[in-house]
Amino acid sequence: MNKINCIIMDWAGTAIDFGCFAPLHVFLRVFAEKGMNITYRQAREPMGLLKIDHIRAILKMPAVAEQFAAVHHRPWVEEDILEMYSSFEKHLFASLRDFTTPIPGVVETIENLKAQGIKIGSTTGYTRQMMDIVRPDAAAKGYTVDNLVTPTGLPAGRPAPYMIYKNMIDLAIPSVDQVVKVGDTIADIREGLNAQVHTVGIITGSNELGLTQEEYDSMPADELAALKEEVRSRMQDAGAHYVLDTILELPSCIKDINSSL
Repeated sequence: MNKINCIIMDWAGTAIDFGCFAPLHVFLRVFAEKGMNITYRQAREPMGLLKIDHIRAILKMPAVAEQFAAVHHRPWVEEDILEMYSSFEKHLFASLRDFTTPIPGVVETIENLKAQGIKIGSTTGYTRQMMDIVRPDAAAKGYTVDNLVTPTGLPAGRPAPYMIYKNMIDLAIPSVDQVVKVGDTIADIREGLNAQVHTVGIITGSNELGLTQEEYDSMPADELAALKEEVRSRMQDAGAHYVLDTILELPSCIKDINSSL
């Protein structure tokens, strides 16, 4: 019977690191080292890409490119990206272990799905070396997956579909119809769509929502609902097949997908 037998999870902002703050603070710091001030929204917009591509995407934003030219009296060049990425790696490696806590509801939800015989793959915008820190720390806190694929060694990271296809090979999944991609960024959604798999966006804990756990818990209900609706609209506009409030809704979503197959 054709049914969902593989879920491919994103990491930061979906499974761990509520609000996806580990890379955010480092991007802000790296641009500050170049004498530039970028906004949270500018730093977050390309989230989910391979991190060197993320820096390049920020620099391509017209407002950021203009700021760079005003500060340095020239347009940015590829050497600037390499310099900034080197700094990014240094700062991120120093702080990664502080951002490996599973998002509430993730561990129990994923263990429930594993018990149903569903395989759990994963993709990320982090490199293999970064995930060598993240994965064991998350496992020590209860979150494990059956497979991890990073952009390292592949033709491209997100939004290209290669990491999803590599998961399918590693886990022996014969059809894209049996796969659900779950993520918290627009890049995640585009990755899933490019791979032609069922694509699910998660709002709570996401980069798109951009709140800490404390901000989320203390925000007035009407204000939080309005922010969530904005995120839902962005994910739907990006083409997500389903947008869920929290990861706890994923098993029910998979039942709905199975009933439609």
